[in-house]
Amino acid sequence: MCKIDIVLVNPNDKKRVYGSLGPSLSGIEPPIWTGLIASFLRTKGVSVKIIDAVAEGWDNAQTVIKVEEYDPLFVGIGVLGANPSASSTPKMPAASELLQLLKENHVLAKTVIYGIHPSALAEETLRNDQPDFLCKGESFYTLLDLIKQLKSDNNVAEYKISGLWYLKDNAVVSNGWGRLVDDLDELPFVAWDLLPMDKYRAHNWHCFGHLDQRHSYAIVYSSLGCPFSCTYCNVKALYNGKAGIRFRSLSKVVEEIDFLVANYGIKNIKIFDELFALKEDRVFEFCRLMIDRDYKVNMWAYARIDTVNDQMLKMMKKAGINWLAYGIEAGSKKVREGVVKGKFDHDRISQVIKMTHDVGINVIGNFMFGLPDDDLDTMQETLDLAMELKCEYVNFYTTMAYPGSVLYEELAGKEGYVSNNWLEYSQFSTETRPLPTKYVSSKDVLSIRDKAFNEYFSNLNYLSMVEEKFGKETADHIKEMLKLKIKRKILQECV
Repeated sequence: MCKIDIVLVNPNDKKRVYGSLGPSLSGIEPPIWTGLIASFLRTKGVSVKIIDAVAEGWDNAQTVIKVEEYDPLFVGIGVLGANPSASSTPKMPAASELLQLLKENHVLAKTVIYGIHPSALAEETLRNDQPDFLCKGESFYTLLDLIKQLKSDNNVAEYKISGLWYLKDNAVVSNGWGRLVDDLDELPFVAWDLLPMDKYRAHNWHCFGHLDQRHSYAIVYSSLGCPFSCTYCNVKALYNGKAGIRFRSLSKVVEEIDFLVANYGIKNIKIFDELFALKEDRVFEFCRLMIDRDYKVNMWAYARIDTVNDQMLKMMKKAGINWLAYGIEAGSKKVREGVVKGKFDHDRISQVIKMTHDVGINVIGNFMFGLPDDDLDTMQETLDLAMELKCEYVNFYTTMAYPGSVLYEELAGKEGYVSNNWLEYSQFSTETRPLPTKYVSSKDVLSIRDKAFNEYFSNLNYLSMVEEKFGKETADHIKEMLKLKIKRKILQECV
Protein backbone atom coordinates (compact mmCIF):
# COMPACT_ATOMS: atom_id res chain seq x y z
CA MET A 1 0.00 0.00 0.00
CA CYS A 2 1.43 3.38 -1.04
CA LYS A 3 1.96 5.95 1.69
CA ILE A 4 -0.49 8.87 1.63
CA ASP A 5 1.26 12.12 0.70
CA ILE A 6 -0.84 14.46 2.82
CA VAL A 7 -3.79 14.35 5.20
CA LEU A 8 -5.62 17.67 5.42
CA VAL A 9 -7.31 18.25 8.78
CA ASN A 10 -10.16 20.55 9.71
CA PRO A 11 -9.61 20.56 13.52
CA ASN A 12 -12.65 20.43 15.76
CA ASP A 13 -13.19 23.72 17.55
CA LYS A 14 -16.97 23.62 17.78
CA LYS A 15 -17.44 23.19 21.53
CA ARG A 16 -15.00 25.96 22.45
CA VAL A 17 -16.10 28.36 19.71
CA TYR A 18 -19.88 27.88 19.80
CA GLY A 19 -20.51 26.62 23.34
CA SER A 20 -24.15 25.76 23.94
CA LEU A 21 -25.11 26.86 20.42
CA GLY A 22 -23.02 24.19 18.70
CA PRO A 23 -25.12 21.03 19.12
CA SER A 24 -28.28 22.30 17.45
CA LEU A 25 -28.23 25.87 16.13
CA SER A 26 -24.98 26.47 14.29
CA GLY A 27 -24.38 25.07 10.86
CA ILE A 28 -21.86 22.33 10.14
CA GLU A 29 -20.26 23.58 6.97
CA PRO A 30 -18.09 21.70 4.50
CA PRO A 31 -14.50 22.99 4.82
CA ILE A 32 -14.43 24.39 1.31
CA TRP A 33 -10.79 25.52 1.41
CA THR A 34 -9.64 22.12 2.59
CA GLY A 35 -11.72 20.47 -0.14
CA LEU A 36 -10.34 22.81 -2.81
CA ILE A 37 -6.74 22.25 -1.77
CA ALA A 38 -7.30 18.49 -1.74
CA SER A 39 -8.76 18.45 -5.24
CA PHE A 40 -6.02 20.74 -6.59
CA LEU A 41 -3.25 18.55 -5.15
CA ARG A 42 -4.94 15.39 -6.37
CA THR A 43 -5.01 16.62 -9.97
CA LYS A 44 -1.25 17.20 -9.69
CA GLY A 45 -0.60 13.57 -8.73
CA VAL A 46 -0.54 14.01 -4.94
CA SER A 47 -2.38 11.40 -2.84
CA VAL A 48 -4.71 13.11 -0.34
CA LYS A 49 -7.12 12.31 2.47
CA ILE A 50 -9.30 14.70 4.48
CA ILE A 51 -10.19 14.48 8.15
CA ASP A 52 -13.09 16.80 8.92
CA ALA A 53 -13.03 16.46 12.69
CA VAL A 54 -15.78 19.07 13.06
CA ALA A 55 -18.29 17.09 11.00
CA GLU A 56 -17.24 13.78 12.55
CA GLY A 57 -17.42 15.18 16.07
CA TRP A 58 -13.88 13.99 16.85
CA ASP A 59 -11.70 15.67 19.42
CA ASN A 60 -7.99 16.13 18.80
CA ALA A 61 -7.03 12.83 20.45
CA GLN A 62 -9.37 10.95 18.09
CA THR A 63 -8.04 12.98 15.17
CA VAL A 64 -4.47 11.95 15.96
CA ILE A 65 -5.51 8.28 15.96
CA LYS A 66 -7.03 8.73 12.50
CA VAL A 67 -3.90 10.51 11.24
CA GLU A 68 -1.80 7.59 12.51
CA GLU A 69 -4.01 5.16 10.57
CA TYR A 70 -3.30 7.02 7.33
CA ASP A 71 0.45 7.33 8.15
CA PRO A 72 1.00 10.29 5.79
CA LEU A 73 4.15 12.17 4.81
CA PHE A 74 2.46 15.46 5.73
CA VAL A 75 -0.35 16.62 7.97
CA GLY A 76 -1.89 19.89 6.78
CA ILE A 77 -3.91 21.80 9.36
CA GLY A 78 -6.40 24.36 8.04
CA VAL A 79 -7.11 27.39 10.21
CA LEU A 80 -10.08 28.90 8.42
CA GLY A 81 -13.71 28.08 7.80
CA ALA A 82 -16.50 28.65 5.34
CA ASN A 83 -16.67 32.28 6.42
CA PRO A 84 -12.97 33.01 6.24
CA SER A 85 -12.92 36.52 7.68
CA ALA A 86 -14.17 35.67 11.17
CA SER A 87 -13.59 31.93 11.47
CA SER A 88 -9.80 31.64 11.40
CA THR A 89 -8.33 33.06 14.61
CA PRO A 90 -10.82 31.25 16.93
CA LYS A 91 -9.68 27.94 15.41
CA MET A 92 -6.08 28.47 16.54
CA PRO A 93 -6.46 26.86 20.00
CA ALA A 94 -7.71 23.64 18.38
CA ALA A 95 -4.95 23.77 15.78
CA SER A 96 -2.30 24.43 18.45
CA GLU A 97 -3.48 21.54 20.57
CA LEU A 98 -3.50 19.22 17.57
CA LEU A 99 0.08 20.15 16.71
CA GLN A 100 1.12 19.43 20.30
CA LEU A 101 -0.63 16.06 20.38
CA LEU A 102 0.95 15.01 17.10
CA LYS A 103 4.36 15.70 18.64
CA GLU A 104 3.53 13.96 21.93
CA ASN A 105 2.38 10.87 20.02
CA HIS A 106 5.59 10.88 17.97
CA VAL A 107 3.74 11.08 14.67
CA LEU A 108 6.49 11.15 12.06
CA ALA A 109 4.61 13.17 9.46
CA LYS A 110 5.76 16.73 8.80
CA THR A 111 3.20 19.30 9.88
CA VAL A 112 2.16 22.33 7.82
CA ILE A 113 -0.35 24.97 8.88
CA TYR A 114 -2.28 27.31 6.58
CA GLY A 115 -5.12 29.83 6.72
CA ILE A 116 -5.79 33.49 7.48
CA HIS A 117 -4.43 33.58 11.03
CA PRO A 118 -1.13 31.83 10.21
CA SER A 119 -0.74 34.11 7.19
CA ALA A 120 -1.36 37.23 9.27
CA LEU A 121 0.93 36.19 12.13
CA ALA A 122 3.42 33.92 10.42
CA GLU A 123 6.44 34.40 12.66
CA GLU A 124 4.42 34.34 15.88
CA THR A 125 2.64 31.14 14.81
CA LEU A 126 5.91 29.43 13.90
CA ARG A 127 7.54 30.30 17.20
CA ASN A 128 4.57 29.64 19.47
CA ASP A 129 3.01 26.58 17.83
CA GLN A 130 6.07 24.97 16.24
CA PRO A 131 4.66 23.49 13.02
CA ASP A 132 7.34 22.20 10.66
CA PHE A 133 6.08 24.55 7.95
CA LEU A 134 3.66 27.42 7.47
CA CYS A 135 1.96 28.63 4.30
CA LYS A 136 1.53 32.39 4.01
CA GLY A 137 -1.29 33.18 1.61
CA GLU A 138 -3.47 31.01 -0.55
CA SER A 139 -1.26 27.88 -0.25
CA PHE A 140 -2.26 25.82 -3.33
CA TYR A 141 1.10 26.04 -5.08
CA THR A 142 3.07 26.33 -1.84
CA LEU A 143 1.82 22.97 -0.62
CA LEU A 144 2.28 21.35 -4.02
CA ASP A 145 5.88 22.51 -4.34
CA LEU A 146 6.67 21.50 -0.75
CA ILE A 147 5.37 17.96 -1.20
CA LYS A 148 7.16 17.55 -4.51
CA GLN A 149 10.46 18.81 -3.12
CA LEU A 150 10.41 16.65 0.00
CA LYS A 151 9.43 13.53 -1.96
CA SER A 152 12.29 14.05 -4.39
CA ASP A 153 14.87 14.88 -1.71
CA ASN A 154 14.25 13.98 1.93
CA ASN A 155 17.37 15.85 3.06
CA VAL A 156 16.55 19.31 1.75
CA ALA A 157 18.71 21.92 3.47
CA GLU A 158 16.78 24.96 2.27
CA TYR A 159 13.35 25.44 0.78
CA LYS A 160 12.99 28.23 -1.75
CA ILE A 161 9.25 27.98 -2.22
CA SER A 162 7.10 31.10 -2.41
CA GLY A 163 4.81 31.37 0.59
CA LEU A 164 6.67 28.76 2.65
CA TRP A 165 7.91 29.77 6.11
CA TYR A 166 9.77 27.62 8.61
CA LEU A 167 12.27 27.72 11.46
CA LYS A 168 15.92 26.85 10.94
CA ASP A 169 18.30 27.02 13.91
CA ASN A 170 15.58 29.01 15.69
CA ALA A 171 15.61 31.66 12.96
CA VAL A 172 12.56 32.28 10.78
CA VAL A 173 13.10 31.50 7.11
CA SER A 174 10.54 33.46 5.11
CA ASN A 175 9.67 33.13 1.46
CA GLY A 176 7.15 35.97 1.22
CA TRP A 177 3.62 35.40 0.01
CA GLY A 178 2.41 32.32 -1.83
CA ARG A 179 1.51 32.35 -5.49
CA LEU A 180 -2.16 33.11 -6.16
CA VAL A 181 -4.20 31.07 -8.60
CA ASP A 182 -4.64 33.52 -11.47
CA ASP A 183 -7.33 31.55 -13.30
CA LEU A 184 -9.88 30.05 -10.92
CA ASP A 185 -11.02 27.67 -13.64
CA GLU A 186 -7.71 25.93 -13.07
CA LEU A 187 -9.15 24.71 -9.77
CA PRO A 188 -11.23 21.53 -10.01
CA PHE A 189 -14.41 20.91 -8.05
CA VAL A 190 -14.08 20.58 -4.29
CA ALA A 191 -13.08 17.01 -3.38
CA TRP A 192 -16.61 16.20 -2.24
CA ASP A 193 -15.89 12.46 -2.30
CA LEU A 194 -13.34 12.91 0.51
CA LEU A 195 -15.85 14.68 2.79
CA PRO A 196 -18.60 13.14 4.99
CA MET A 197 -21.40 14.73 2.99
CA ASP A 198 -24.20 13.23 5.08
CA LYS A 199 -22.97 15.07 8.18
CA TYR A 200 -23.21 18.69 7.06
CA ARG A 201 -26.17 20.86 7.99
CA ALA A 202 -27.37 24.31 7.06
CA HIS A 203 -27.75 27.12 9.60
CA ASN A 204 -31.08 27.07 11.37
CA TRP A 205 -32.36 30.29 9.75
CA HIS A 206 -31.48 29.01 6.26
CA CYS A 207 -34.21 26.38 6.71
CA PHE A 208 -36.89 28.40 8.46
CA GLY A 209 -40.18 26.82 7.43
CA HIS A 210 -38.53 23.42 6.86
CA LEU A 211 -36.20 22.92 9.79
CA ASP A 212 -36.22 19.15 9.25
CA GLN A 213 -34.32 19.57 5.95
CA ARG A 214 -31.06 21.08 7.19
CA HIS A 215 -28.92 18.00 6.45
CA SER A 216 -28.74 18.43 2.68
CA TYR A 217 -26.14 21.16 2.50
CA ALA A 218 -23.16 22.26 0.43
CA ILE A 219 -21.15 25.37 -0.44
CA VAL A 220 -20.16 26.73 -3.86
CA TYR A 221 -18.11 29.75 -4.86
CA SER A 222 -18.05 32.00 -7.92
CA SER A 223 -15.27 34.33 -6.78
CA LEU A 224 -12.42 34.59 -4.30
CA GLY A 225 -11.43 37.77 -2.51
CA CYS A 226 -13.16 41.10 -2.01
CA PRO A 227 -12.57 44.49 -3.69
CA PHE A 228 -13.50 46.45 -0.56
CA SER A 229 -11.33 47.32 2.45
CA CYS A 230 -13.51 47.37 5.59
CA THR A 231 -11.12 47.97 8.47
CA TYR A 232 -12.50 45.14 10.67
CA CYS A 233 -12.13 42.45 7.98
CA ASN A 234 -8.99 40.31 7.65
CA VAL A 235 -9.78 38.26 4.56
CA LYS A 236 -7.04 39.99 2.57
CA ALA A 237 -4.47 38.11 4.69
CA LEU A 238 -5.36 35.06 2.63
CA TYR A 239 -4.83 36.94 -0.62
CA ASN A 240 -1.31 38.33 -0.22
CA GLY A 241 -2.43 41.28 1.89
CA LYS A 242 -4.36 42.97 -0.91
CA ALA A 243 -7.97 43.80 -1.65
CA GLY A 244 -9.07 42.32 -4.96
CA ILE A 245 -11.37 39.76 -6.50
CA ARG A 246 -11.00 36.92 -9.01
CA PHE A 247 -13.92 35.34 -10.78
CA ARG A 248 -14.70 31.77 -11.73
CA SER A 249 -16.55 30.92 -14.93
CA LEU A 250 -20.23 30.69 -14.08
CA SER A 251 -20.60 27.63 -16.28
CA LYS A 252 -18.16 25.90 -13.91
CA VAL A 253 -20.10 27.08 -10.87
CA VAL A 254 -23.37 25.72 -12.15
CA GLU A 255 -21.69 22.53 -13.35
CA GLU A 256 -20.58 21.94 -9.76
CA ILE A 257 -24.15 22.55 -8.55
CA ASP A 258 -25.31 20.00 -11.16
CA PHE A 259 -22.83 17.53 -9.66
CA LEU A 260 -23.96 18.20 -6.07
CA VAL A 261 -27.65 17.84 -6.90
CA ALA A 262 -27.15 14.69 -8.98
CA ASN A 263 -24.72 12.90 -6.66
CA TYR A 264 -25.70 14.09 -3.18
CA GLY A 265 -29.27 15.35 -3.54
CA ILE A 266 -28.25 18.76 -2.24
CA LYS A 267 -31.15 21.11 -1.45
CA ASN A 268 -29.51 23.89 0.58
CA ILE A 269 -26.58 25.87 -0.83
CA LYS A 270 -24.46 28.69 0.50
CA ILE A 271 -22.74 30.87 -2.09
CA PHE A 272 -19.36 31.30 -0.46
CA ASP A 273 -18.33 34.57 -2.14
CA GLU A 274 -17.41 37.44 0.17
CA LEU A 275 -19.75 39.48 -2.04
CA PHE A 276 -21.87 37.62 -4.61
CA ALA A 277 -24.21 40.49 -5.56
CA LEU A 278 -21.51 42.67 -7.07
CA LYS A 279 -21.49 42.58 -10.88
CA GLU A 280 -24.98 42.73 -12.33
CA ASP A 281 -24.12 40.87 -15.55
CA ARG A 282 -22.63 37.94 -13.61
CA VAL A 283 -25.56 37.76 -11.23
CA PHE A 284 -27.97 37.72 -14.16
CA GLU A 285 -26.00 35.03 -16.00
CA PHE A 286 -25.86 32.80 -12.93
CA CYS A 287 -29.57 33.27 -12.30
CA ARG A 288 -30.50 32.42 -15.90
CA LEU A 289 -28.48 29.21 -15.71
CA MET A 290 -30.17 28.22 -12.45
CA ILE A 291 -33.65 29.16 -13.66
CA ASP A 292 -33.17 26.91 -16.71
CA ARG A 293 -32.39 23.99 -14.41
CA ASP A 294 -35.33 24.58 -12.03
CA TYR A 295 -33.69 22.61 -9.21
CA LYS A 296 -35.80 24.20 -6.46
CA VAL A 297 -32.69 24.56 -4.32
CA ASN A 298 -32.68 26.89 -1.34
CA MET A 299 -29.68 29.26 -1.65
CA TRP A 300 -28.28 32.21 0.25
CA ALA A 301 -25.57 34.73 -0.57
CA TYR A 302 -23.85 37.92 0.62
CA ALA A 303 -24.89 41.31 -0.77
CA ARG A 304 -24.26 44.99 -0.08
CA ILE A 305 -26.72 47.82 0.26
CA ASP A 306 -24.87 49.75 -2.46
CA THR A 307 -24.53 46.93 -5.04
CA VAL A 308 -28.08 45.62 -5.59
CA ASN A 309 -31.05 46.86 -7.57
CA ASP A 310 -34.64 45.79 -8.08
CA GLN A 311 -34.08 43.75 -11.27
CA MET A 312 -31.12 41.92 -9.74
CA LEU A 313 -33.20 41.00 -6.70
CA LYS A 314 -36.06 39.68 -8.82
CA MET A 315 -33.70 37.48 -10.82
CA MET A 316 -32.04 36.12 -7.67
CA LYS A 317 -35.39 35.13 -6.21
CA LYS A 318 -36.41 33.32 -9.41
CA ALA A 319 -33.11 31.43 -9.32
CA GLY A 320 -33.68 30.10 -5.80
CA ILE A 321 -31.72 32.62 -3.73
CA ASN A 322 -34.14 32.87 -0.83
CA TRP A 323 -31.89 34.68 1.64
CA LEU A 324 -29.48 37.59 1.32
CA ALA A 325 -27.05 38.64 4.03
CA TYR A 326 -26.46 42.39 4.14
CA GLY A 327 -23.58 43.89 6.10
CA ILE A 328 -25.41 46.89 7.53
CA GLU A 329 -23.15 46.93 10.60
CA ALA A 330 -24.35 50.07 12.41
CA GLY A 331 -27.32 52.38 12.72
CA SER A 332 -25.13 55.47 12.71
CA LYS A 333 -23.73 56.65 9.37
CA LYS A 334 -20.79 58.24 11.18
CA VAL A 335 -19.93 54.92 12.83
CA ARG A 336 -20.17 53.06 9.48
CA GLU A 337 -17.95 55.58 7.73
CA GLY A 338 -15.41 55.24 10.52
CA VAL A 339 -14.73 51.68 9.36
CA VAL A 340 -15.00 52.44 5.61
CA LYS A 341 -18.36 50.71 5.30
CA GLY A 342 -20.13 52.29 2.35
CA LYS A 343 -21.62 55.73 1.76
CA PHE A 344 -25.24 54.65 2.03
CA ASP A 345 -27.59 56.35 4.48
CA HIS A 346 -30.62 55.30 6.51
CA ASP A 347 -33.06 55.89 3.66
CA ARG A 348 -31.06 53.75 1.24
CA ILE A 349 -30.82 50.92 3.77
CA SER A 350 -34.58 50.98 4.32
CA GLN A 351 -35.24 51.15 0.58
CA VAL A 352 -33.03 48.15 -0.24
CA ILE A 353 -34.39 45.98 2.57
CA LYS A 354 -37.94 46.79 1.42
CA MET A 355 -37.03 45.96 -2.20
CA THR A 356 -35.58 42.66 -1.02
CA HIS A 357 -38.68 41.80 0.96
CA ASP A 358 -40.98 42.86 -1.87
CA VAL A 359 -39.49 40.26 -4.23
CA GLY A 360 -39.83 37.54 -1.57
CA ILE A 361 -36.22 37.25 -0.43
CA ASN A 362 -35.58 36.94 3.30
CA VAL A 363 -32.94 39.13 4.94
CA ILE A 364 -30.13 38.28 7.31
CA GLY A 365 -29.07 41.60 8.77
CA ASN A 366 -25.46 41.62 9.95
CA PHE A 367 -24.85 44.24 12.64
CA MET A 368 -21.84 45.07 14.79
CA PHE A 369 -21.70 46.45 18.30
CA GLY A 370 -18.56 48.17 19.51
CA LEU A 371 -17.18 49.75 16.36
CA PRO A 372 -14.53 52.38 17.21
CA ASP A 373 -16.90 55.37 17.20
CA ASP A 374 -19.75 53.58 18.99
CA ASP A 375 -21.18 54.90 22.21
CA LEU A 376 -24.28 53.87 24.15
CA ASP A 377 -26.56 55.98 21.95
CA THR A 378 -25.18 54.73 18.61
CA MET A 379 -25.42 51.09 19.73
CA GLN A 380 -29.06 51.73 20.61
CA GLU A 381 -29.45 53.19 17.10
CA THR A 382 -28.13 49.91 15.71
CA LEU A 383 -30.72 47.87 17.61
CA ASP A 384 -33.47 50.33 16.67
CA LEU A 385 -32.54 50.05 13.00
CA ALA A 386 -32.54 46.27 13.14
CA MET A 387 -36.01 46.33 14.71
CA GLU A 388 -37.26 48.81 12.13
CA LEU A 389 -36.03 46.77 9.16
CA LYS A 390 -37.86 43.61 10.30
CA CYS A 391 -35.11 41.27 9.14
CA GLU A 392 -36.12 37.62 9.24
CA TYR A 393 -32.87 36.92 11.07
CA VAL A 394 -30.03 39.00 12.44
CA ASN A 395 -26.45 38.34 13.42
CA PHE A 396 -25.36 40.68 16.20
CA TYR A 397 -21.56 40.64 16.30
CA THR A 398 -19.11 42.49 18.50
CA THR A 399 -16.11 44.18 16.96
CA MET A 400 -12.87 42.22 17.08
CA ALA A 401 -9.42 43.27 15.90
CA TYR A 402 -8.81 40.07 13.93
CA PRO A 403 -5.15 39.48 13.04
CA GLY A 404 -4.68 40.61 9.45
CA SER A 405 -7.24 43.43 9.67
CA VAL A 406 -6.49 47.14 9.62
CA LEU A 407 -7.94 47.35 13.14
CA TYR A 408 -5.39 44.82 14.38
CA GLU A 409 -2.54 46.68 12.71
CA GLU A 410 -3.68 49.94 14.32
CA LEU A 411 -4.20 48.53 17.81
CA ALA A 412 -1.59 45.77 18.18
CA GLY A 413 0.86 48.08 19.97
CA LYS A 414 -1.67 49.54 22.37
CA GLU A 415 -2.07 47.92 25.76
CA GLY A 416 -5.48 46.39 26.50
CA TYR A 417 -6.75 46.21 22.92
CA VAL A 418 -5.58 42.92 21.44
CA SER A 419 -5.01 39.54 23.03
CA ASN A 420 -3.12 36.34 22.27
CA ASN A 421 -5.89 34.27 23.83
CA TRP A 422 -7.41 33.37 20.49
CA LEU A 423 -10.70 32.16 21.96
CA GLU A 424 -11.39 35.77 22.95
CA TYR A 425 -11.95 36.37 19.21
CA SER A 426 -14.81 33.89 19.03
CA GLN A 427 -18.19 35.60 19.03
CA PHE A 428 -20.01 32.87 20.93
CA SER A 429 -17.45 31.44 23.32
CA THR A 430 -17.21 31.87 27.07
CA GLU A 431 -13.91 33.68 26.54
CA THR A 432 -15.26 36.35 24.17
CA ARG A 433 -13.74 39.77 24.76
CA PRO A 434 -14.63 42.44 22.17
CA LEU A 435 -12.74 45.64 21.56
CA PRO A 436 -13.58 48.63 23.73
CA THR A 437 -14.67 51.70 21.80
CA LYS A 438 -13.53 55.26 22.30
CA TYR A 439 -16.36 55.62 24.80
CA VAL A 440 -17.48 52.18 26.04
CA SER A 441 -15.65 49.29 27.77
CA SER A 442 -15.36 45.77 26.35
CA LYS A 443 -17.62 44.47 29.09
CA ASP A 444 -20.36 46.98 28.33
CA VAL A 445 -20.15 46.34 24.58
CA LEU A 446 -20.70 42.60 25.13
CA SER A 447 -23.45 43.17 27.65
CA ILE A 448 -25.28 45.49 25.25
CA ARG A 449 -24.87 43.01 22.39
CA ASP A 450 -26.30 40.10 24.39
CA LYS A 451 -29.21 42.16 25.65
CA ALA A 452 -29.92 43.36 22.11
CA PHE A 453 -29.97 39.77 20.83
CA ASN A 454 -32.53 38.72 23.43
CA GLU A 455 -34.61 41.83 22.89
CA TYR A 456 -34.71 41.32 19.13
CA PHE A 457 -35.66 37.65 19.10
CA SER A 458 -38.13 37.82 22.02
CA ASN A 459 -39.99 40.78 20.49
CA LEU A 460 -43.62 39.76 19.99
CA ASN A 461 -43.90 41.56 16.67
CA TYR A 462 -40.88 39.64 15.40
CA LEU A 463 -42.22 36.29 16.63
CA SER A 464 -45.60 37.01 15.02
CA MET A 465 -43.89 37.81 11.72
CA VAL A 466 -41.87 34.57 11.90
CA GLU A 467 -44.98 32.50 12.63
CA GLU A 468 -46.90 34.13 9.79
CA LYS A 469 -44.06 33.62 7.28
CA PHE A 470 -42.62 30.28 8.35
CA GLY A 471 -45.15 28.65 10.65
CA LYS A 472 -45.57 27.95 14.35
CA GLU A 473 -42.77 25.35 14.42
CA THR A 474 -40.22 27.98 13.43
CA ALA A 475 -41.54 30.51 15.95
CA ASP A 476 -41.30 27.84 18.66
CA HIS A 477 -37.76 27.08 17.49
CA ILE A 478 -36.82 30.73 18.07
CA LYS A 479 -38.27 30.58 21.58
CA GLU A 480 -36.25 27.46 22.32
CA MET A 481 -33.15 29.16 20.92
CA LEU A 482 -33.53 31.93 23.48
CA LYS A 483 -33.33 29.39 26.30
CA LEU A 484 -29.72 28.61 25.36
CA LYS A 485 -27.67 31.11 27.30
CA ILE A 486 -24.06 31.83 26.42
CA LYS A 487 -21.79 32.01 29.44
CA ARG A 488 -19.59 35.10 29.27
CA LYS A 489 -16.52 35.17 31.45
CA ILE A 490 -16.00 38.92 31.05
CA LEU A 491 -19.53 39.63 32.32
CA GLN A 492 -18.80 37.68 35.52
CA GLU A 493 -15.58 39.53 36.29
CA CYS A 494 -15.53 41.96 39.17
CA VAL A 495 -15.04 45.61 38.28
